Order: sequence, then C-alpha cells, then structure tokens
Amino acid sequence: MTDRYALNKGVLSRELALLLTLLAADTMDETAKREPEMFTDIDWELVVRLAMHHRVYPSLYSKISRMREERVPSGVREWLQNEYRRNTVQMLQLSGEMGNLSEELARLNIRSLFLKGPVLAQDLYGDISLRTSRDLDFIVPIGELAQAEALLIRLGYVKEEEFESILGDWKWRQHHTTFHHPVNNIKVEVHWRLNPAPSKEPEFDELWERRRISSHFGRSIHYLGMEDLFLFLSAHGARHGWSRLRWLLDIKQLLLQQPDPGTLTRLLERYDHGDAGGQALILAAGLLNAPVDPGLSGLVVRPKARRLARLAMFYVERMVNLHNPPLPPEVERHYRYYQPAILSRGQQLVYALGFLYPYAADAKTLPLPKRLHFLYFPLRPFLWAWRKAFSEAK
Repeated sequence: MTDRYALNKGVLSRELALLLTLLAADTMDETAKREPEMFTDIDWELVVRLAMHHRVYPSLYSKISRMREERVPSGVREWLQNEYRRNTVQMLQLSGEMGNLSEELARLNIRSLFLKGPVLAQDLYGDISLRTSRDLDFIVPIGELAQAEALLIRLGYVKEEEFESILGDWKWRQHHTTFHHPVNNIKVEVHWRLNPAPSKEPEFDELWERRRISSHFGRSIHYLGMEDLFLFLSAHGARHGWSRLRWLLDIKQLLLQQPDPGTLTRLLERYDHGDAGGQALILAAGLLNAPVDPGLSGLVVRPKARRLARLAMFYVERMVNLHNPPLPPEVERHYRYYQPAILSRGQQLVYALGFLYPYAADAKTLPLPKRLHFLYFPLRPFLWAWRKAFSEAK
C-alpha cells in the first residue's frame, strides 16, 4: 500500500485492526501464520460487537469459517454462524418482496431503480447472504412518486411520516419517504432523489439510460449503472461519516468490478462529488486493501479528499450510530464540523441559501392564505428571529 492511502491506524483497537485485516485478506490462514500475534489476547466478544455494529458479520463469518479452528473460539464461530443464517433468511424474504414490488411497479409503467438490498448484494458479492439489508430502497421519477406511494398503500404498506412542507420544499430538502408493512415487517424507502439537498446529481432519465438489469431473482430488476452506483455509495457513505464498514466493503467490491476510471472521474466531477469519491477510495484502499485503478489517482491526491478521509477516521475508530441521538458531546461537535466540510463550495452555497427558503415553521408562526405564501420569502428572516427570541426568552 503506497503512502497516498496511508491512514493513522495506530489509534485503532487491536480488535478493530483484526477485523479490518480479516475483511481485507483473501487467505487469512497465511496472514495468521505470518503474524500470529494478531490473534493473541484478543477480546473476541468485542470483535463480534464490532462486526455487528459495522454490519459486516456475514463477510466475517465467510472468512473465519475457512480458517483453522484453533485460531477462532468455537463460541464465536457459532454466534456468527447463527447470525449469518438469520441474515440469509431475511435477505431471501427481501428478495421475494423486491421481485414483487418490481413486477407491480412495471405493471403500472412506473420506472424504478433499486438502490440497495438484495440486488446490490448479488451484484457486488455474488451471494445475497454476504451482505446485510434492513429494507428495500428504490428510486422513481418524481412525477411518478404519487403512483408509487399509492401502490405501496394498496399492497398493505403504511407511510411512516408525513413531511411538514411549504412551497414544495420537500422535493429538494428530502430525498425519500419510508413505508412499513405491519404483516411481513418489511420497510421500503421510496426515493425521488439519490441524496438530499444540497447534493447535485443526475436526473432520473440519465440514471435510467445507464441502468443495469439483474435476472437473478426470477424477475428483471433494474438497478444503477456501475459508475452511478459508485457516485451514490460514495455520497451516502460520506454523508454518514463512513461509520459502518459495510459501506467501505461495498466500495471495495465495486472497485473489483473495475468501473471505467475516465467515465467515473467525469461523473464525480460533473456532480461535485470528486472529494467524496476520493475520500471513499482512500478509506477503502487504506483500510480494506481495495484495488484502485491508476486512472483514479487524480481523485486520491486531492487535498480535500485526504482531509475528509482523516476526518472520517474519527467515526471508524468508534462505534458511532449517527441515527440515534442524543450523540455523545465529542461526536456531536465533530459531526457539526464534518457535515459542512464534506460539501463542495457550490453545495455549501446552496446549503446556505436553503435557509432563506421558507420552512413549514414559518407558516406556523404566521399563518397566511396559500395565495400569499410567496410573502414568506421576504418575511423569513424576521420570522426566524422571532422564533429564536421567543425560545431564548422561555
């Protein structure tokens, strides 16, 4: 591994370092023979907790199941085997539902691209049991969103949230809505954007033109083209601080498919994701020994990409769940700095201008007839200041 992928791994626990080595290696027994000290005085309970947190336990099990038995405690093998089997059953259930949804959407002439779930596991790992998924995500054109949501409701799904919105701001402030089926306990996220604002991204028609089709599930499942998938995964991982190693493992598996470096670089640059893409490459190569095509070196040497990779190591070092507030104070402080740091200058400008666009809270503060909602634009600074002063006075 060259210096361009060097990361400060000296701060990692021995258990996390071992997990990374297990995930990165092809033949672990040879590594264990060369470096037997890696397996001494290991807290295997912590290794399992890390694997569960990072959602990489299926890959971990597939590695240690091929190792000599004396290197890993039998209890660890059995625990991971049980979780592996449970995940396989869940992925089979999701596969069946994904096929049903794809068929129902096609019957209504609703174009859909599945973003994650079993189709991603099959494409990247060649086996749905080697990746975890808790829900199904698909994207549709925004003009067909209402039809897709109505279909899910007819199929028994329940919408989990309703956005408070004004002047159509939900179309760009949000990027998906969530449905849950109370009988089969499956969650579905319907996207109309890949990522929330201020992300700049391809239009649906572009994604559709570059789509791939999987026939592994008995039905034709449409999903993202290789380079579009890298853009989506790198932007998603960056937004969440790469706090799950599963996302970096996805990047490694995608790089093994050898996406076209010229096409990928142009795509990332066009949509202001060059630094996020470089961050993904540095982390995947530096932590998991992912192969990086020399044609992608321009992304790796970007100073901001390297800085973002160092910032993401904060989350890699810790078992951080950014979806479960309240966050520990040190994590909260880092997150407030990290989130704007991952944005390009153009995205930072759009993000700042977004505060000038009316919020639903403005309509609550000063209700106006719908025909006068345009007045919330000039009134927004005053309404925001009023709410702030009122909350501080409490």
